Amino acid sequence: MPSIDVSKKPGIWSRTWPLLIGLMVTISLVIASLFIGVYDLSSEGGREMFFITRVPRTLALILSGASMAVVGLIMQLMTQNRFVEPSTTGTIEWAGLGLILTYIFIPQPSLLLRMVIAIVFALVGTLIFFAFLQRVALKSSLVVPIVGLMLGAVVGSVSTFVALQTDMLQNLGIWFAGSFTGVTRGRYELLWIVAITTILVYFIADRFTVAGLGEEIATSVGLNYRTVMIVGISIIAVTTGVVSVVVGSLPFLGLVVPNIVSMFRGDNLRTNLPWVVMVGIVVITLTDIIGRTIIMPFEIPVSMILGVLGATVFVYLIVRRGRRG
Repeated sequence: MPSIDVSKKPGIWSRTWPLLIGLMVTISLVIASLFIGVYDLSSEGGREMFFITRVPRTLALILSGASMAVVGLIMQLMTQNRFVEPSTTGTIEWAGLGLILTYIFIPQPSLLLRMVIAIVFALVGTLIFFAFLQRVALKSSLVVPIVGLMLGAVVGSVSTFVALQTDMLQNLGIWFAGSFTGVTRGRYELLWIVAITTILVYFIADRFTVAGLGEEIATSVGLNYRTVMIVGISIIAVTTGVVSVVVGSLPFLGLVVPNIVSMFRGDNLRTNLPWVVMVGIVVITLTDIIGRTIIMPFEIPVSMILGVLGATVFVYLIVRRGRRG
């Protein structure tokens, strides 16, 4: 009778049970998000309100949290830098500039038109950032996010000036204050686009991992480095543009999540992707729940809580890197 080798079962289980626990925590927070709010769902019209506001809002949390976390991981692999993500490279500011110019030339643009223009401007801004990195030798990894923040500040100042001249400063503030308050049925559906880009990342994850080793190594193993970079930049632009139009700015989400995951699991994109998606959903959902409950019946924008959390993690990473020399 042939013997059965069970030596691999403990190893499989040891890799599976943390994922199952993480999935349970994620599902628990998602369910809690559906039933937390000012409106009493047990009252008349509660069922209708549940599907008009609560379900779309929770789906928006899932899609935007997962996609922005994955985008942050892609940017960190492509730049070989732990400190970059759309809010530290000026990508979000470029998308905001595109939105401002759209309203100037087209007074009542559709949601789809705003999304397309935001994606185009985010793509231009990301290309400028990567082109700068390729042409300038940077001796410190800290210089990369500093350059991105400076570029974003310049673009943001241009947006502010244009908004002041056209009496649209309030609109600009609303766009950059990432919040899920206005997400309802009919306004979140464009976020399914970022679900497609996230799935696409999974199928080409190995190429991003190899590209993150550098152009010389990637080329030596037969990878078309420039094509992978262009695909990655396109995914970054599409995701940032769509999320910026529907939700607004979600600062530091793409910085916090990949660094938390990589501390425990290394840098392999394919194996880390489920964890990045789950942690991204957990972080954005938890911050949204805090924003909804801390001063109920009012809400604190998610971007404010993410900004505090992200800035703290950013400083911690800098200090940690300094201690390691």
